[in-house]
This record gives sequence, structure tokens and C-alpha cells, in this order.
Amino acid sequence: MENFYYEQPVPIDFGVDKIKELPQILEKFNFKKGLLISAPSMIRNGIANEIKDASNGKIAAIFSDIQSNPTVQNTDDCVKALIENNCDFAIALGGGSILDCAKVACFVATTSYTTEVYFTKQQPISHKGLPMIAIPTTAGTASEITNVSVLTDTKRGIKGPLASEFLYPIYALVDPKLTLSCPQQVTASSGLDVLAHSLEAFYGKKHQPYTDLVAEYAAKLVFENILVAYHAPDNIEARTNMCLASVTAGMAFNLTQTAAAHACSYPLTQNFGVPHGEACALTLPTFWRLNSIGKEAKRLDAFSRRLGFEDAKDLADQIDELKKEMKMCLTIEDAGVKTEDDLNLLIANSFAPNMQNNPVEISPELLENLYKSISSVHSNN
Repeated sequence: MENFYYEQPVPIDFGVDKIKELPQILEKFNFKKGLLISAPSMIRNGIANEIKDASNGKIAAIFSDIQSNPTVQNTDDCVKALIENNCDFAIALGGGSILDCAKVACFVATTSYTTEVYFTKQQPISHKGLPMIAIPTTAGTASEITNVSVLTDTKRGIKGPLASEFLYPIYALVDPKLTLSCPQQVTASSGLDVLAHSLEAFYGKKHQPYTDLVAEYAAKLVFENILVAYHAPDNIEARTNMCLASVTAGMAFNLTQTAAAHACSYPLTQNFGVPHGEACALTLPTFWRLNSIGKEAKRLDAFSRRLGFEDAKDLADQIDELKKEMKMCLTIEDAGVKTEDDLNLLIANSFAPNMQNNPVEISPELLENLYKSISSVHSNN
């Protein structure tokens, strides 16, 4: 009998117009004074101020100085705002970047150290921080229910994850209406991130029965809804299904962790500026094909057929078609990898710890061949 452990400690409050229930949720927790951590776009479209106004005076200030790949410095600035406003809670409203930054800031604000100390593992994350309600505005990272935050240390030129049981938000409020304002390319990139979470959770070494179930359901939702959400952004049914896919995929990869496609995505984003989900999707079909001829072949073929594909190769081909239709990177050259030096940099920086979670062992030599297989030079031959 298989042994496994499954956990999902974050309450998930899901549905259209759920955001209207936030004042009652704040009352339930008996919070006194909080910081709304949000994106500049949420301030521009008025949603952040609506939430602040509806908080019955509980939200003292709004902090929005966070980049699309949040930095250690952004996190420290957020910590400063939490401390200066004497906050006993935070609300994070935004995409994965906002949620990731806020989760770490809420912890660091209760310590005497800076974010760098935890990012570089000089100190462990050893206790719960300020309680945080997470409200996602994209269907992508599922950061609202996971214990992971991805930050960038600009001083060292490193992008990587911080994970701890103490980084979970205390509540996830998921309202698909908040994703209606997502630009088309964000819808595409974040949606492909959901697909990467699903597929990597399924084939990753740490998969287990419950994560397999939710990973498959999430992948099915993405394949059925991503193009509708992309082409008809006001379609609330497709937006709702993509939000459901995102949260469901989070229930899988939070425990299995991600694998090779995510490991490769970090330098594609950090060194070449490719948006995170698009960076994951660049190699995702390649790793699905590679893993489908290894020891996971039967599982991946069966999974692919249950989703309506002929086999694993057919599923991988469909991801390439999705990328083409949504104008995502198709080759390493599209991603800015133009020279031998670029390729060497990409290979050297692709070996984050989650590379070890891939069922087929990835060596630098194999990775070079895989990258070359998705170069325009190769595809023109």
C-alpha cells in the first residue's frame, strides 16, 4: 500500500462576487488595523480603493511598490509599511508577484532580520507571521493556497523559491470577476503556468493519489477553457473555470512541488525577461515528451488519453499549438537566447532544486540537447 501525506490548511472561499463578503470576513477574524498590499493596476482601476473603503476603517494604508518579479528589496519595503502602520494583518490583492511578496513580508515583519537573511537561508522561517488574506486577481500561481514564495535577489542575480509551513495565508478569497481585467498576454502566460503546475505535479517524483486526482482535473479545465478566456476575456464561465483550475493545481503542486519546466523558467525570467508562465511553457511540452518515454510512460499516456488526446505526444503537441495561437515563445531564440554564451548561461542557471523532482534525470548535456531541440535552427532543418 502506498504511503502519502496530504494537507491543505488554507480555507478556500470561491465564487463570483465573493469580494463583497470581505468586510464580514474581516469582522470574523476580529482584526484591528491592516495593510492592503496590491498592484499599481488595482489602484488604477479603483478596486484597491473600493476594498479599502469597504473595510470599515480596518485597512490603514495601501502598499503597491512591487515589481512583476518581486525582489528582496520590494519585500523589505513592504515590511517597513507593515511596521510603520502597526498592522496586525494584511490583505494581498493581486497576481502571484503581489501574493508572494506579501507572504514573505508578513513573516519578516515579525522578526528583527531583513528578507535577505531568509532568502539566503542564513536563518530558518521558524514561526507564523502576521495573518494574511490572499485575494488573487490572476488565474495562475495559486500562491493564495501554497506555502511557497518566489523572490528575486537582484544583488546576487538569483531568482528562487522560499517555502515554509509558516508562509500559508490564513484565508483565500477567490473571486473570478477580479480576473476580468487581466490583459490578454497575462491570461495566456498565467494560464500556461497553471498547466505547468498540473502536469509537473502529475509526473513529479513526489506525486501521490490525491495530488494526481486534482492535477488531472486542473489540466482538463485548462485545456477546455484557456483559449476561451484568451479570445473572449469577458466570458465569466471561462474565467471561473481558469480560476478553479489555478486553485486546484495549487492543491497538487503545493505538496508535490514543481519540476524541470519550472527550474528552467527561473533563468528564462531572471536572465532573459520572459514572463514566468510563458517561460514554464517554453520547455513544458519537451519535458512531457521526455518523461513519457521513461518509467512514467504508461501513466502519462493514460493521463493524456483520459483528457481526450491520442497519447502523451499528442498532448505535448497541443501545448505547442496553444502557445502558437496565444503568441507565446516557441523557440529559445524567441525567448532571447541567441548565442552560444546565452545558451551556456541558461543551462548553468537551470539547475534549481526542483530539477531533481523530474522522473528522468537531467544532466547538463541532456538539457543542452533539449534546449537545442526547441531552437529555430533545429525546427528549420
